Amino acid sequence: MSDSFALLPIIERIFATVFPLFAMVMVGFLYARKTDSDMGVANRINIDIFVPALIFSVMASKSFDLFSYLDLMLGTLLMVIGSGLLALPVCKWLGVSPKIFAPPTMFNNCGNLGLPLALLAFGEAGLSAAIAMFLVSTLLHFSLGVYILHDKAQLSTLATNPMVMATAAGLVWSLSGWTLPVWVSTPIDMLGQISIPLMLFALGVRMTDVDFADWRSGLFWGLYGPLTGFMVAYPFALLAGLSGEHTAYFVLFSVLPPAVLNFMLAERYKQAPHTVASIVLLGNIASLVVVPVALFFVLD
Repeated sequence: MSDSFALLPIIERIFATVFPLFAMVMVGFLYARKTDSDMGVANRINIDIFVPALIFSVMASKSFDLFSYLDLMLGTLLMVIGSGLLALPVCKWLGVSPKIFAPPTMFNNCGNLGLPLALLAFGEAGLSAAIAMFLVSTLLHFSLGVYILHDKAQLSTLATNPMVMATAAGLVWSLSGWTLPVWVSTPIDMLGQISIPLMLFALGVRMTDVDFADWRSGLFWGLYGPLTGFMVAYPFALLAGLSGEHTAYFVLFSVLPPAVLNFMLAERYKQAPHTVASIVLLGNIASLVVVPVALFFVLD
């Protein structure tokens, strides 16, 4: 009986973390079921304006110290590459193309789901750590990920990507020790605060497009990504001697479902976008179970 009571605070914290996220996703899902919703413009504005504002806002704050997250950034690099390597033998065994199935295994939903999850589970410290890992994953997605999809793609556009530019500006600001005037920081903060709710709402809208025609393949690969992420992340945390907090951040980050961006890039480079959409969306639905289990593991 005492053990049951001891678990109650953890269960309450998991519920308090997960419910707001999925409530906002459900609002987007229900809205899209009732209306013909085109989130294209909103998603583009979020990627070009709101998310860069959030990145710069966090990196330019006095509490953000990039060097304190170098272990997590290295771990993210190894996790992305390691997950891709673990996907290759399975692709060969199943006789499918790595161009289609490796990226959803490598690149997880660290934006739409990872940032709000870290904020609700661990507060501002968790958000700062999540942004450091998000930056590494995003840079790899727009470079290595694009190269996997199309080896002749122009990677020069990476330098003009708004999130990359915001990262560079935030890094310069963070290292310089400068302080933004309130009349400048306030609108940037407000723009950044739009990004997380909009990400979750857009994810709900996207979930109305789930195709169950090939649900077995979609569900398998949607779960294989979190599995390979954990297979790389947890041993790294032990071998690298990560602190308890950093281990919690990294393990939770590692089991996130495939990123929605996988579908967008597959569509752009014509790499079976319908199949990738099924992997992404079924993986995100499966996260209803995976994320609470992971939270129980890291919070216990």
